[in-house]
Amino acid sequence: MAYKEQYPSRLLEDAVDAISSLPGVGRRSALRLALHLLKQPQENVHHFTAAIDALRDEVKYCRNCMMISDDEVCSICSDRSRDHRTICVVESVRDVMSIENTGQYHGVYHVLGGIISPINGVGPSDLTIRQLVDRVAALTGPDLVSGDGSDVIARRDGGPTWQSPAPAEVILALSGDVEGETTSFYIYRQIQQYGVKVSSLARGLGFGDDLEYADELTLGRSIVNRQLFKP
Repeated sequence: MAYKEQYPSRLLEDAVDAISSLPGVGRRSALRLALHLLKQPQENVHHFTAAIDALRDEVKYCRNCMMISDDEVCSICSDRSRDHRTICVVESVRDVMSIENTGQYHGVYHVLGGIISPINGVGPSDLTIRQLVDRVAALTGPDLVSGDGSDVIARRDGGPTWQSPAPAEVILALSGDVEGETTSFYIYRQIQQYGVKVSSLARGLGFGDDLEYADELTLGRSIVNRQLFKP
């Protein structure tokens, strides 16, 4: 029979239960943290809990890229100096933070919120792939046709022509494991009809590596030296 630790207070036990529900935090660590909080001035603890409440209740997800934000549109998407025709597709918010720390990327992002994983019950409909496809479609425009491959764009209805903007690119910056490759292939199949350039990170990253744990130099070089995606 497993040993069950006895607590002198129900309130302490409830706090331990709550803290130990966090990933990677066992009950012993949770008890140590709870006792530490008890030693802190009340205003410090109230500030701590208020910050957690505000995070959960007030944080937003950017309507463009699904990055967490204080506003409806995140600071990256609202930055007019960024290249809005280059979209880096990542699994999570942490990946955006990792890439931004390299200082090597100046486009925008799209956060999937996970990767396709049948074993974990995660399918394409559980991710923001549909929103990504809509963004790519908006970049190319259904009324445009480039004909001879030049940079002159003509309307299908015979209207006036104009110079095309810079070509759009989608960078598939997903992990190199089987699930990441499966997700990349699925996205590629969804967006290839729009004629955008699709690239992937250069394999300075080892097979199966997560972006979150890659050092900034390796990750930065992987972005700069990205290559065409080959399904």
